[in-house]
Amino acid sequence: MALLLLTGTPALAGETPGGFVYLRDVDAGIRQDMRYATADNFTGRRLPGYEAGECVLKRAVAQALARVQADLARQDLSLKVYDCYRPMRAVRAMARWSQDTAAPDTSRFHPGLDKRRLFALGYISGQSAHARGVAVDLTLVPKGAQPPAFDPNARYGSCAGPLAGRAPDDSLDMGTGYDCFSTKSATHAATIAAEQRANRRTLLDAMRKHGFANYRREWWHFSYSAADTRVAYDFPITAR
Repeated sequence: MALLLLTGTPALAGETPGGFVYLRDVDAGIRQDMRYATADNFTGRRLPGYEAGECVLKRAVAQALARVQADLARQDLSLKVYDCYRPMRAVRAMARWSQDTAAPDTSRFHPGLDKRRLFALGYISGQSAHARGVAVDLTLVPKGAQPPAFDPNARYGSCAGPLAGRAPDDSLDMGTGYDCFSTKSATHAATIAAEQRANRRTLLDAMRKHGFANYRREWWHFSYSAADTRVAYDFPITAR
């Protein structure tokens, strides 16, 4: 398949851009739960460009995550990634979803908010460090945890509600689910419990130690600026 940079530069069919790697080739122990390759995300559909549930990143980013993982192993914890490189076609699909009145009901991801306002409120952006291969969405899971099954026909509760009512996830309780458009998702939100705050602090400290910066409105979102070339990509994520 063709590679398309935002500069319009093409690559040969089947070619992966230089500097990108599959995370499992760098550290197979980091768990992967690639939500945009499934219907378990705020659009309710698999996003374009996610042809396989694989985490792809710039090599330096993947190597930094491996160092984080090694530190967390001493606490019997593991990273679990939800999203890594994100093709620009998926970024554009998110924008279309925000105005699509016929899309599946996924209000559990934006409780009390009109999805048409999510861009204006800063929860979704037309530009993304994910498209540059230097951002990752992740959480912490107990080492050896088994992922629960997602039921696409179930009616799960608000992502900002109690843990028992949210969609299933083996993450430590961070106070909200992943991709929860709520003020409770802010990294230092004052409205979460002490244990949830401590879990976020463990993740934040581990990531910062190895050069990652957190986005203050999303406890799960981290960027690695040392590898950022400010070039966005649109190649699809294919099976390894």
